[in-house]
Amino acid sequence: MKLNRQIAELALEEAAKSNPGPWADHSRYVARACEAIAEHCEQLSSDQAYILGLLHDIGRYAGVSSEKHLLDGYRYCMDRGWEKAAQICISHAFMIQDIHTSIGEFDVSADDYQFMKTWISHAVYDAYDRLVQLCDALALPTGFCLLEKRFVDVTIRYGIHPSTIDRWKRILEIKECFEKEIGCSIYTLLPGVVENSFR
Repeated sequence: MKLNRQIAELALEEAAKSNPGPWADHSRYVARACEAIAEHCEQLSSDQAYILGLLHDIGRYAGVSSEKHLLDGYRYCMDRGWEKAAQICISHAFMIQDIHTSIGEFDVSADDYQFMKTWISHAVYDAYDRLVQLCDALALPTGFCLLEKRFVDVTIRYGIHPSTIDRWKRILEIKECFEKEIGCSIYTLLPGVVENSFR
């Protein structure tokens, strides 16, 4: 089945019915942020960026989990032949390509952990991976927000980890790279970011 916008939206809708929660609205805002930034990047398709952002957390269809949702999403997409979307399902959580930088719990088997460890260290990231990593940190279920607000939101839920600060630094570096390319602040492309950040 060839992946397009309509199919991606239907997949998210069905996944949200399977496991209702704020993650689905978060995914929609990630998709919109990806689309808005990609529109200003020559090498990116805004439609493809939207689709990849929309599906980055699709593994949550399988129920409440921690890092297992990354692998569930990867397998969900691979089963449908959506290879890039499958990559994004894992890569969005590893802006630093080292499994030890995870902030979640590995609620997976030993074999699955080893698979993820090898996959992460060997994956070749491109601009779409970086864009989703960035936009994942720009979106709450209620709308767009400053990176720092999302950093705090995630840290309150997951706690402080040895790699927390390095992960923040990497996201800020990715932000700077995209802003150099588009020639403006990413926040100017995200409607409601001020209101949602300070509500």
